[in-house]
Amino acid sequence: MIYFNCDYNEGAHEKIMERLLQTNMEQTAGYGCDEYCEKAGKLILEKCRRADAAVHFLVGGTQTNATVIAAALRTHQGVLAAQTAHINAHETGAIEACGHKVLVLPSENGKLTAEQVEASYQAHIADDSFEHIVQPKMVYISQPTELGTLYTLKELTAISAVCRKYGLFLFVDGARLGYGLTAEGNDVTLPDLAELSDVFYIGGTKVGALFGEAVVITNPALQQDFRYVIKQHGGMLAKGRLLGIQFMTLFENDLYTEISRHANVLAEQIREVLSQKQVPFLVKSHTNQIFPILPDDVLAKLQEKYCYTWQERIDEKHSAVRFCTSWATKKAAVDELCGDLQELL
Repeated sequence: MIYFNCDYNEGAHEKIMERLLQTNMEQTAGYGCDEYCEKAGKLILEKCRRADAAVHFLVGGTQTNATVIAAALRTHQGVLAAQTAHINAHETGAIEACGHKVLVLPSENGKLTAEQVEASYQAHIADDSFEHIVQPKMVYISQPTELGTLYTLKELTAISAVCRKYGLFLFVDGARLGYGLTAEGNDVTLPDLAELSDVFYIGGTKVGALFGEAVVITNPALQQDFRYVIKQHGGMLAKGRLLGIQFMTLFENDLYTEISRHANVLAEQIREVLSQKQVPFLVKSHTNQIFPILPDDVLAKLQEKYCYTWQERIDEKHSAVRFCTSWATKKAAVDELCGDLQELL
């Protein structure tokens, strides 16, 4: 079976494994207070051009989302998010379990708009019974989104302006950030994210690391006491250097950029074959996630050989599915899939 169902099927990039093995028997301080975490943090801040930001390393995406949101919000406050947002659709109510409501807004392409955010906040403060309703205090977006779409710099700037106008925190989930930064047509950079958001994270689990996410906090109000909240949420890894070593390796010599671009190049190869066969797409994306609408008989044949994610029933004979490449996807596997698609279609 050839897997195209997600971007974390493989372990870690060989350079990370080599570095972990080389440092395996070293003695270091625990809980992220080691020299490797310090160096990794400095490398990330150099890329972000924000020496005043704080970097913290956590283990996984859901844990990171829950920790950041819990640290930012008071008990009566909630977070605005698209209906397709990971915190709403894929995290088993983790945010609600921590005491904060996800305030869902409709979205056809996985993205929120500045107008939606402003309208939602205005509706809240205009309500005569506002104190009986959860207060919007944070906006959560993903770059890329769950549907592989990207916020443009113009869109991100507009959302940031609304957030600052009303005192809302802007939190950017970057679990797949590498694939967004290297996508065709992307105009958002790490310095842009550091300038426009209050907190964002750089995903490692889906982009070359064994595990780990690097949280970058630019708002001083969120930096204070953040380590307390990490510990409370079980995210303070005793052997924290394992996270530091991985991110240090990813951000030395632009490895993170290189392996992210690899996934996008292979995804584009699949996308081109589908386009040539006039296959429609659920959404238009330029990242490592592809959402073609295919006939059920073709999908039945593909399932004999490939593992992918079922997305949405379109009609009686067609379904939208997701093919996902990764930093580790082999070109030979993509060539094979493309050949089978050309034959079946």
